[in-house]
Amino acid sequence: MAADPPVPPGESRFSLRRLWPLAVLAAGLALFLALGLDRYVSLDALRENRQALSEWVAAHRLLAMLAYMGLYAAMVAFSVPGALVATLTGGFLFGTLMGGTLTVIAATLGATIVFAAAKSALGDLLRAKAGSALQRMEEGFRENAFSYLLVLRLVPIFPFFLVNLAPAFLGVGLPTFIAATFIGIIPGTFVFASLGNGLGAVFDAGRSPDLGLIFEPQIIGPILALAALALLPVIYRRFRRNA
Repeated sequence: MAADPPVPPGESRFSLRRLWPLAVLAAGLALFLALGLDRYVSLDALRENRQALSEWVAAHRLLAMLAYMGLYAAMVAFSVPGALVATLTGGFLFGTLMGGTLTVIAATLGATIVFAAAKSALGDLLRAKAGSALQRMEEGFRENAFSYLLVLRLVPIFPFFLVNLAPAFLGVGLPTFIAATFIGIIPGTFVFASLGNGLGAVFDAGRSPDLGLIFEPQIIGPILALAALALLPVIYRRFRRNA
């Protein structure tokens, strides 16, 4: 069999085989929605099954923790809607500290799977075909990748799945992605895990949890301050460059 022709420097050969990781993730999301499994990722489902879940967790705590992390990581990897409800569930079942910790680890793992799949499938190709303007944007983003990603994780301006994909196309390294994701999602995760920890009393009172809690000044204020702090290195570099 004749060998494939060499790839010119700076270019990347496209192969359908490289798309299989993204195809698997897309197929998983489509199957989830087609089977209507999203109805199980809701506060109503948690309300109806909370006693059975609590009893199972009490009897099989370690297994329940592993199952929760596995399911949460899969939800993030397949970009399944309902991560907020899952975070509340973690706080409800395991408490604020343990539920938040399990969620941060699982969410980082799931995000890393998406990032790695996108990077291996299309990252090199898109960078090779990018124009000069996009290349300059890529260089600027990569230079300050940790700061930018940390801000995007702290203040979720864009959907979580989009922030998992975009860095893969902008040349961000895997260690930087993991570190910024892990650190950046901690504040918001623990806010909602704490809210989930009190869901029992909320359900008993026949009410729904206040999901706008994170926008309270005493909560959003420190998070915005952390985001501003994360941007200081970027501002400093630009100041020195223009000085």
